Order: sequence, then C-alpha cells, then structure tokens
Amino acid sequence: MTTKRKIFVLDTNVLIHDPTAILRFQEHDVYLPIVVLEELDRAKVGMSEVARNVRQVSRFLDGLVEKANGDLSHGVKLPSHAPELETGRLYFHLEAVRARLPNGMTADTPDNTLLGVTLDLGNSHPDRQVILVSKDINLRIKAHALGVHAEDYTTDQVLDDANLLYTGVERLDADFWDKHGKNMESWKEEGRTFYRLTGPRARTWFPSQFLYNKDEHPFEAIVRRIEAGAAIIEVLKDYTSERNKIWGIAARNREQNFALNLLMDPEVDFITLLGQAGTGKTLLTLASALTQTLDARRYTEIIMTRMTVPVGEDIGFLPGTEEEKMGPWMGALEDNLDVLNETGTQEHGAWGRAATNDLLRSRIRIKSLNFMRGRTFLRKFLIIDEAQNLSPHQMKTLITRAGPGSKIVCLGNIAQIDTPYLTETTSGLTYVVDRFKRWAHSGHITLQRGERSRLADYASETL
Repeated sequence: MTTKRKIFVLDTNVLIHDPTAILRFQEHDVYLPIVVLEELDRAKVGMSEVARNVRQVSRFLDGLVEKANGDLSHGVKLPSHAPELETGRLYFHLEAVRARLPNGMTADTPDNTLLGVTLDLGNSHPDRQVILVSKDINLRIKAHALGVHAEDYTTDQVLDDANLLYTGVERLDADFWDKHGKNMESWKEEGRTFYRLTGPRARTWFPSQFLYNKDEHPFEAIVRRIEAGAAIIEVLKDYTSERNKIWGIAARNREQNFALNLLMDPEVDFITLLGQAGTGKTLLTLASALTQTLDARRYTEIIMTRMTVPVGEDIGFLPGTEEEKMGPWMGALEDNLDVLNETGTQEHGAWGRAATNDLLRSRIRIKSLNFMRGRTFLRKFLIIDEAQNLSPHQMKTLITRAGPGSKIVCLGNIAQIDTPYLTETTSGLTYVVDRFKRWAHSGHITLQRGERSRLADYASETL
C-alpha cells in the first residue's frame, strides 16, 4: 500500500537555512507561497551568508522554471538525487488567502499569510495531509493553536540527541585485558610503545579515539589505526608532567592531556575540541600553536577567526582594519595570550615580556569569516573559535580552505549557540564531529572539567 502524498508548505527561513531544502521531501509535493518569494527577493542583496544562500535558492528555482518552459500551472517536477527515488512537484502558490483567520490576526504579515495558505491548501486538498515547515518556533506555536500541522525542518539534523555525540574517549572495563590480551602484540618504535589488540571492543573503535582505565596501574592510549579486525594503539605522551610542558603549560586533567596529544601530533590535520567555558580549549590550542610555529617551525603563521553573531555578519560597523574590527570579539585570545606570556617569560622581566608579547602578536593573524572564501591556507595553524555558531555549509567552506601542511582546530560549546535556527543537533560543529570521526587524520575530545579557579568552579556547581 502506497503512502498518501503529503503537501509541505515551506517558510523562508527553511530555504535560507538549507538552499537545497526543496529536494529533501522525497515523493511529496512542495508549495512556495508568493510571500516567501518576496522575502527571498528582499534578502538577496549583500555579501552575508544569508544573501549568498538566497541567491543560490533563486538560481535553483530559475533553473527549474526554465526546464518547465515557463508553464507552472501543473507544478514543476523536482529533480531526483538517484534514478530509483521518486520525487514530487514544486508549486508556486500565488492566490490570495481565503481562509478566515481569528480576530486579531491579519493576513498582511508573512507569518499569518503562511498560516492562511496552509489552511487554504488543507481545505482544497481534504484527502491529503498539509504540513507547514518552519524554523520559527513562534510560528509553529501559532500554527498548532490554529489546528495547523507544523514541523521543524530536521532533515539536516546530525543526531536525534546531542547527548549521543561522539566524545572521542572510551573507558576500558575492569576485565578488558582478560578479554583482549590473549593474542596481544607489543613493540617499540622511536621510543613510542604500540600494542596490537584483537577482540570485540577493538572492532568498534575509531581512529584517534582515546582509551583509558582507572585501576591501580593507569593506562592511557590512542587508537592509531584499525586493520583486519585488529586495532593498533599507542601509549600517550604524558603532558601532565612538568618536563613535557607546552609553552609553559601542563595538562591539568586527563582530557587536557588527550587534547594536547592531538594538538601536538603532526599527523592530525583536523581537531575539534568541545567543552564549557573554562575547560582550557583556547589556552591549550594557542600554547600548541605557538610551540609548533615559533619553536618547531612546522607552521608559518597562526590564523584565528570566529563568528561575530551579536553585531550581525557585517564587521563594517566598527572602525579600522580587518584585525582592528575583529579586536572586540577576540577578548578570549588576549586573555590567553597574557597567560602564555606570563608563563613563558617570568624570568625575563617586564622588557622581556613586552618583547615576547610583540613577537607572539606578530605571528597571530585575526581574520573575519566574511573574507575566507576563495583563500587557500598553506602551512597555517587555523583556529576557529565559537564554531558552534557555524552552519554545516559554513563549516565546509572554512575547512576546504586548508592547503598542504595546514592544521585546523575548531573550538566551541554546543550548549551555547547564539545563531538563529541552529540547534545542538544541527550545528556545523556537531556535523563535523560526527562526519570526521572515522578519518585517520582527525581527532576529537570533549573536555569535561573547568580549570579556571575555585570561585568559577563553585559558581558553576551552585548557581
């Protein structure tokens, strides 16, 4: 028995969020009201990400209309991703709203017009389910109050629950070695210790995943590769030790030690660090970046960027050069540089600290996301702060800028998303954590413990 074809009415914000949304409704029909086209027309001007997405939608719609030779009376057949997949038709709803809205709701606002169009389509197609799709929570609430079926656009949702997101860490069971140590092999290469393990758990691990136990003989290792049902793991370098400090910084907990092992590994090109404020994401990343840029000379420059959500996407409201415009958004960078400057130059006095401060800032470039398109970064250490505010499309745009010899580190906290229409399960940061976990040259860690001060720790627990 075939399922009755549904009708989906799309809000403007769905198309802005995902320019390819029209293609995501399988065999069902999609309706675009005239008010949506008008809102798209008003939003197409500018260099913002919203304007770029709107122009992409417009070009796509124009291509569909051309294929229909301008005859839109019977809708336009939507293209299919695969020959075996059936698709519905796209209709442009151009008629005035006939449905009577409750007193106090006029049809002269875009949201109320969408509600009226959905009601009209329900009346004219009583045998089909009509669904309004919008990223606007308030519009969905109004729809439910009117008895209109409304849903969020969740096609781009990475996970059903953010708590299921990959953490990059696995704790070994107490009987792990009894089950997996039978055919274990071990060897050393250049002072590094490796193990080859077989068994049921070894087949479920991902490359660059961290393993640890909590018994009387602590063990911490990283999965290097999976081959023929076996896992090759390497014992970690201990960055909690004073002799292994990075730019004067030592790891204060297990997760920070895992993070530094990733950050200092030249074979890992892409790293994501999640954690709440105070877990050390920025400090650890800057310390490793400075060590590898100034001491090891592995990278030629450090580039730092972030989303400027509260001001909007245009940094032209602030005076000065690109770096000066971005300055107010880089307070975290300044705070962490002060810490690194103090730890690395305590014995050199005020003059030495000032000279080091100038040297550090000369190797760190602050860039705006608005000007990343078209660039290619060669042997650069790129830090993307507040990455939870990026969409999957924006994240792809940034990561594909990486040239040979570059490393990209994404920092963020998916519990603090400021961008409209992004959630914990649709954020670009969640997207890349999930998509990169099987790649051997990437790594991820979720930092758990804050390391700011006893005051900050107490406030986090009690307030």
